[in-house]
Amino acid sequence: MSAVIASSASALGLVSEDMRAMDALIERRLASDVPLVGQVSRYIVAAGGKRLRPALLLLMCGALGCRDEQRLNLAAVVEFIHTATLLHDDVVDESTLRRGQATANEAFGNPASVLVGDFLYSRAFQMMVTARNMRVMEILSEATNVIAEGEVHQLMNTHDASLSEETYLHVIRSKTAKLFEASARLAAVLAGSDAATEQSCAVYGQALGTAFQVIDDALDYDGNAAEMGKNLGDDLREGKVTLPLIVAMKRAEPADRDLIAHAIEEGGVEQMTRILEIVQRSGALEVTRERAGQEAERAIAALARLPDNPHRQALIDLAAQLLHRRA
Repeated sequence: MSAVIASSASALGLVSEDMRAMDALIERRLASDVPLVGQVSRYIVAAGGKRLRPALLLLMCGALGCRDEQRLNLAAVVEFIHTATLLHDDVVDESTLRRGQATANEAFGNPASVLVGDFLYSRAFQMMVTARNMRVMEILSEATNVIAEGEVHQLMNTHDASLSEETYLHVIRSKTAKLFEASARLAAVLAGSDAATEQSCAVYGQALGTAFQVIDDALDYDGNAAEMGKNLGDDLREGKVTLPLIVAMKRAEPADRDLIAHAIEEGGVEQMTRILEIVQRSGALEVTRERAGQEAERAIAALARLPDNPHRQALIDLAAQLLHRRA
């Protein structure tokens, strides 16, 4: 897939200085006259995370030779939107653990999490206006709308054991991949790229985001809870039907298929050990990783239009490295 598979840390090293500048900007823009707003915001931002979406925007800017000062502002906007979705997601999912620590809703309560998520959304829109670029506004407003639709679609699909692979992919491309796509597209807009290059950047972002989520879903049945910073089986507990379960049910014997379907419909994890065994024995995890590999290959192919430089190579390495995620 890539001649060189670097670690994600190495791939992101090219934008480390920009990322530090973005972090400083985030810290300044979290300021509020309401103490709880800053407290909750800093709690979840300080929890870390991979910061892949802003890093993608900055790497794509580098690949396109763009040094527009707005790149830092829009990278922060993307991270604020992502953080807002996490706050709302954890309330909806009743999650208690993220990145190895208590979720904000667990630490501060659901009302604070929802309202601070709203603050981050509105602050993001305040910041994006300063770009004074209608195309930027179009991309980000469409992305936030599609993400919200994806969230509702996923909610409608919970506890539905008949969910198809096609519907699953539609949801993750809306809920997760859309912000990756927007991040890459924004870089092309800042760089003044032509329509074909902008579309290539968008395809890379969508494929990368899809691969990221598919691997994340595999790890829920094949990961290490301590490394992942969340509880294994959380997806099943929440009634979420992901690709490992979809594939396992297609391949399983009727009794095993019924067991998985019952667990999905009831949100039960009492048989989690047996379900993990069925998923792993069915080859569903291998199929899931293969699907992620196809998305990673699609992402890499989309970079063909971009100039050959270290930033483009870092984007290639980043897509390849996703397939080796263990957390």
